[in-house]
Amino acid sequence: MLWVLFLLVAWGAATFSCVRLCLAAARVTPPRGGSPHAAEGPGLTLYETAFLAGGPHRVADLALVTLHLRRRLLLAHTGWATVVDPDGRDEVERTVIRAIGPQGQSPIPPVRTAAAAADAVRALADRLVAAGLALPRGAGADIASAVRAVRGAAVLTAALGAAALLVPGREQDPGGSGVPVLAWFGLPLVLTLGCLAVARMEVHPYSAWASPAGQRLLDARTAAADGPEGDVLVAVAVRGVRALADPALRAALGGGGGARIIP
Repeated sequence: MLWVLFLLVAWGAATFSCVRLCLAAARVTPPRGGSPHAAEGPGLTLYETAFLAGGPHRVADLALVTLHLRRRLLLAHTGWATVVDPDGRDEVERTVIRAIGPQGQSPIPPVRTAAAAADAVRALADRLVAAGLALPRGAGADIASAVRAVRGAAVLTAALGAAALLVPGREQDPGGSGVPVLAWFGLPLVLTLGCLAVARMEVHPYSAWASPAGQRLLDARTAAADGPEGDVLVAVAVRGVRALADPALRAALGGGGGARIIP
């Protein structure tokens, strides 16, 4: 009866992982009716695009690049930000400038961290979650982890089924019903594979930030990221600082250290 123990383990792993995935997917399902923002599908702003593509830190990076291109900040390749013009055009830009401090110069990493945690970015996140375009905090990571667990359960089920076949004299169950042992393992395997198929249709891609509705709007935005130089901010919002053509600017936002230079 060793194969029965294998079967119980397979069923336990399959059931637990599938229930976990269903609960995680339920967290990202938008409320019935949704909001006008989600239903009508208007174009995303740059900050909304950045958040859905990369979260709060992507919003901070976008604001830093925007301020640098508009000559309000100087981002040095040494990893320091210097305020040139302290007037930001919106609350996110003003948050970045305030994070640099009264001396007007600061390393970029703490500025990015402070801006990503600021009230303006949290309010942006709350609006996107309420609109059904962004996932609640942590939900994206939960779904990705749950999907990996279901995949692992499917592999485990197949492995236990193969191991059960190696048990001597157990090609069929001892009750005499004539059902092959491998068929019993097919049931939890079908459960896990079916759960993965439904998850792929309903919540794929498994984004850390964007809901399926938000991902569709983000995909429409992505096409503009491959456009001319005027779309550099869209490229940064969609792909992050690696989309920048300027190696010095990429190095600055990569957090490279350097000695502070007082003008």
